[in-house]
Amino acid sequence: MGLSIVLVSLLLANWVIASEGSDISFDQNYKVTWGFDHVLSLNQGREIQLSMDISSGAGFASKLSYGSGFFNMSMKLPDKDSAGVVSTFYLTSHSNNHDELDFEFMGNREGKPYTLQTNVFANGQGNREERMLLWFDPTANFHTYGILWNQHQIVFYVDNIPIRVFKNKRNVGVEYPSLQPMQIEGSLWDGDSWATDGGQTKTNWTYAPFQAHFQGFEIGGCAALDNSSIQQCYSPNYWWNTEKYWKLDPGQQSEYENVRNKYINYDYCSDRHRYPIPPPECLDDQ
Repeated sequence: MGLSIVLVSLLLANWVIASEGSDISFDQNYKVTWGFDHVLSLNQGREIQLSMDISSGAGFASKLSYGSGFFNMSMKLPDKDSAGVVSTFYLTSHSNNHDELDFEFMGNREGKPYTLQTNVFANGQGNREERMLLWFDPTANFHTYGILWNQHQIVFYVDNIPIRVFKNKRNVGVEYPSLQPMQIEGSLWDGDSWATDGGQTKTNWTYAPFQAHFQGFEIGGCAALDNSSIQQCYSPNYWWNTEKYWKLDPGQQSEYENVRNKYINYDYCSDRHRYPIPPPECLDDQ
């Protein structure tokens, strides 16, 4: 298995992942990358707090990069009046024509719901935003957000419920993230130029510092040092590459459709102003 780190518990048929209460500390797999004085280690390193004030936010990244896997993080988002505040968990390749898989949580005025935005970049091409409202208060407790990534599909999960699927459709000319290793990252930053009401609602700094909490620092993935070594990460020896995980099972498909029907409030595939002709990945999605 080399540098790979596999979560044995994820072999369960329902893909349950036990991230909270883990004995894995932040420092084992991650490092702070910016805003060093805005990061606080809690619970013997099993939880970190990122803070944002008018001077800075903060961010962190995995020590290794990965070429496939199931990646997850438990997060509790900033409360109070969080308009303009952006909390993230994502994968990125940090290259010119980069690949990236995003969870972006966009805060709101107190009493109004957070918006969760997901996005997929492949070979530098993004603009694949989807936005949804959550069925719970993400500021009250920790919830787990996950990304399955293999050669056949990318699935975004909220508390093990699939909310988005991006299929590998290279056969119709759609770029797909698989040629560049990606790091896992998290951050808290000021996005009031765009994040809330299209940038019309600004950050209220009287509520600073804003704080986001992260737990669950295990990493279930195939580590890849560079582009030339990513091929090893396609191996069927990794459970997430086996045929069972090439598509959603019937139970997951039902959960997925329920979420899509109830909570999605923007899908780039349906935006005829931006895309009079739907992008090819939007056709025959399942």
